[in-house]
Order: sequence, then C-alpha cells, then structure tokens
Amino acid sequence: MKKIGIFYAAKADKTSWVAEKIQKEFGTSAESVAIENAWQNDFEAYDNFIVGASTWFDGELPTYWDELLPELRTLQLKGKKVAIFGLGDQVKYPENFADGVGLLAEVFENDGATLVGFTSIDGYSFERSRALKGDKWCGLVIDIENQSEMTDKRIKDWCRQVKKEFEV
Repeated sequence: MKKIGIFYAAKADKTSWVAEKIQKEFGTSAESVAIENAWQNDFEAYDNFIVGASTWFDGELPTYWDELLPELRTLQLKGKKVAIFGLGDQVKYPENFADGVGLLAEVFENDGATLVGFTSIDGYSFERSRALKGDKWCGLVIDIENQSEMTDKRIKDWCRQVKKEFEV
C-alpha cells in the first residue's frame, strides 16, 4: 500500500481542524505530519501527499510554509500525487480567495508531482483566486467563516474522490 502523508500546520487551529477531519476519513492509510517540524526527507518518505494551508493577508502562504518552500523546490516528485486543501474567506478577501492552495499547487507541480482532488467552484462567490485551474479549484477550498455548514460534506466528498485518485 502506498504511504500517504498529511502535511499541515498543527499550530493553525482551523487548518488543523480540517486536517483532523481528513485524517479521520483516511484512517490508518494516512499519517499526519506537522509542517512546523517537517523537512525534505519527511516528504521523501511518502508516496502521496495531502497538504493544507490557509491563505494569509493578501494572498500569501503562512510563514511555516514560506520557510519550507526553498527546500520543497528541490524535491523530485515525479510519480507522486498531491492533493491540496486550503482555507480562505471569500467575503473579506474576494480578490485573492484561497490563493494558498494555488501557491502550493505551483510548487508541487513544478517539482513533478501530479495534482489530484480538483473540485467545483459552484457555490462560491469571489473575484480572483490563484487556486483556479481552468474552471475548477486545484484542491479542496474551505471557507469556515462564511460557509461552515458546507464544510463537513465538502471534506467527505473530497476525501472519497482523493482516495480513488490515490488508488487507496
């Protein structure tokens, strides 16, 4: 069985909460890794990744990801799959909603990984986002602030989809 690593910030409450729900959906087929303590060899230990981050300020990745990006850009991930989840606020930040998802997607794609877990933009209201690839999100986009009632269903549906794409 392929090893799956779930990488997220353990110190970011909302991102951590979503990651824990994803972990429950995947059960023992996935291991959680705190991004605050992750190194390049942590990524090399897994066949597939689920990575998550919120979007900070005007479309930036949180500091814990920014500090790891130079290392991540040196990874050779050909043959590995990555599914990305992220959080954003489409009301307060409609011009860069969930940009963190798109920023992570760029890094992992440039390293040779295959992105999986694309989702529909239906039901969201925003102006721009780096998380868009064509007419889909390049991962799971969660807006706890404005659509909390949709979060559980979105997570369950996405995990079911990603399991198929990871061939779990």
